[in-house]
Amino acid sequence: MKIHDLSYIAETALVAIAFCTVFLAGKRIHPLRAVFPDRRTTLSFCAGMSVAYVFVRVMPELQEARHVFKETAPINTPLEGMIIHYAALLGFLVFYGLEKLAQHLRIPDENKNKLSAFRLDVGGFAIYVWLMSYLLLNSLDHAHYSKLFYGVAITLHFLTVDHALRHEYGQKYDNLGRYVLAGSAIAGWISGILLPWPPYVIAPLVALTSGSIIMTSMLSELSHDEDGRVVSFILGGMVYGMLLLPFG
Repeated sequence: MKIHDLSYIAETALVAIAFCTVFLAGKRIHPLRAVFPDRRTTLSFCAGMSVAYVFVRVMPELQEARHVFKETAPINTPLEGMIIHYAALLGFLVFYGLEKLAQHLRIPDENKNKLSAFRLDVGGFAIYVWLMSYLLLNSLDHAHYSKLFYGVAITLHFLTVDHALRHEYGQKYDNLGRYVLAGSAIAGWISGILLPWPPYVIAPLVALTSGSIIMTSMLSELSHDEDGRVVSFILGGMVYGMLLLPFG
């Protein structure tokens, strides 16, 4: 744990600020304009990068997370840490369920139901953003290059989340939702400093987020078929995956 290292705190603070900025100014951010003039194509590319990060970086780390959990858990683990892989599945299923429930609430043309859907989506993603920021300081891998790859992948991932929520809720998201998510990014980072959890808690959280990233990235591409850019999504995954390979 390096949370008492001032340089490490400063490094992670910059990443947390990037998370926050994405939500505050997401609709004006176009990081690959020179390559993809169409912003939606850029977002699909970013979603592909997020998925590549999970498969190339996080999935291999699940074996380490499984070992950490088994060695540090205060109780016997007869399943030898398999709970870690189940946590990844749980993260995937939870966000799938939340999205389906929000879709169900949005169907009726009633303001009350739409408000419930908005609260569900923003509340769920607020926890999600908080957790991602918390893991900046409490991940299982503290290598500088790893933190850089994490920061880039998750910042761009949050850009796709911001776009999806703005697309769905419009002015309501701009007036309130984006500030909630921006605040969650900073709150998660502060919590990481003040409330470091033990490794046997961090390990399943890392797994949980891996499944969540895959589902939310896929939802951003599949929830609105006319908006997705399949080639860009695939290209983003392949390019970022190849960049990550030497650091595996």
